[in-house]
Amino acid sequence: MHYRFIILTKGRALISSDMCVFVCPCRFDYQELLHNSTFCLVPRGRRLGSFRFLEALQAACIPVLLSNGWELPFSEVIDWSKAAIIGDERLLLQIPSITRSVDADRILALRQQTQFLWDSYFSSVAKIVLTTLEIIQDRVHTHISRSRLMWNSLPGGLYTLPHFSSDPTHFPFYYGVLGKTPQQEFTAVIQAVTPLQSPLQPILKLIIAMAKSKFCAQIIVLWNCDKPSPPRSKWPSTTVPLTVIEGERKTMSGRFFPHDVIRTDAVLSLDEDSVLSTNEVDFAFIVWHSFPERIVGYPARSHYWDGGKARWGYTSKWTNEYSMVLTGAAFYHRYYNYLYTHYLPTRLLSMVDQLANCEDILMNFLVSAVTKLPPIKVTQKKQYKETMMQQGSKSSRWADPDHFAQRQSCMNSFTSWFGFMPLLHSQLRLDPVLFKDQVSILRKKYRDIERL
Repeated sequence: MHYRFIILTKGRALISSDMCVFVCPCRFDYQELLHNSTFCLVPRGRRLGSFRFLEALQAACIPVLLSNGWELPFSEVIDWSKAAIIGDERLLLQIPSITRSVDADRILALRQQTQFLWDSYFSSVAKIVLTTLEIIQDRVHTHISRSRLMWNSLPGGLYTLPHFSSDPTHFPFYYGVLGKTPQQEFTAVIQAVTPLQSPLQPILKLIIAMAKSKFCAQIIVLWNCDKPSPPRSKWPSTTVPLTVIEGERKTMSGRFFPHDVIRTDAVLSLDEDSVLSTNEVDFAFIVWHSFPERIVGYPARSHYWDGGKARWGYTSKWTNEYSMVLTGAAFYHRYYNYLYTHYLPTRLLSMVDQLANCEDILMNFLVSAVTKLPPIKVTQKKQYKETMMQQGSKSSRWADPDHFAQRQSCMNSFTSWFGFMPLLHSQLRLDPVLFKDQVSILRKKYRDIERL
């Protein structure tokens, strides 16, 4: 097995091909060499450290450090043995044999870790400063400090807020690593914005359908209507606890507030006029249980780059691709409520509240930025209508002609704050086993979905 490695020195680069080192002439492009090399030797500079160490990290070139006594950056929390090879500058001639002994699997793991560490902690001055401050906070508040697992595994220490929990098992990102699975139940959270005037209103049917799910632990209605909440007698009787929380500020971001009453790992976020059957909810929850770090749900949307206007666009067209699953009918982990409320800047939340729009897009941006993964769409009945069904209703925000234009604007404002476009496209849709297959309906577990 042959690898190329590059020795990073002041003013020139030395390249090794099959472990024979020669001086690189000026015609070689330095950045191209970095990105095409497996190992980058990083000897000491004028001091113990060298800026070439960060250059190697950025290029996903495995740093081979030759600077005895150098305390690597953030070594208090970062395990550098997972991203670099630490050599002895007194034993330079042993480096070729050391690099030859690294197998292909470890090379891949080392390079992936260099990219994770660079992107999480070193890719900007702001991240370096924030990482420093968070490490200091962990020193001060040792009882809620982050573990090394949190700092050295995706999504990184900056996305795992210790005030939520210092226990890695409470975060969806570490279930697989720790051999844990989420709870087998969910909390349905319904956003109510219109008065309760008729026993036939969709929200009442929705509550009944949710209560029939064997996985539903409780139902919470977030009453964000201007009129007072109706008495308990107006709500349907259910076999699971039904709680009505009257929002103090009645804002769009309030639907993602981390209420203490939400105790389950899974949250099913619903608009008041979502139309879902118990079978659909049960199947979506089973899918989420296998992908607890992602948003899993029904109404999907997509983004695209508009070259003519040099901006990001938003589309609701039904295609074979999507990059967002709207939170009008979607499962996600309750930690994202906490992250949405306490991590995102006030100006983005204020923008969402002022427009009374885009909170679902912002949640998708946040989850995709954290996980580096797209959401997951599950099958739905063919005649499913938009989250707001009655397009002509004066109370429906979908009837507002500015609604779509606002969502276009939100896409670009959010991208500006994140510094990149975190949304990722996917063509995956998960259906129940035997869905639409020409077999007896009695063999199908979620048979009602096809009848809807």
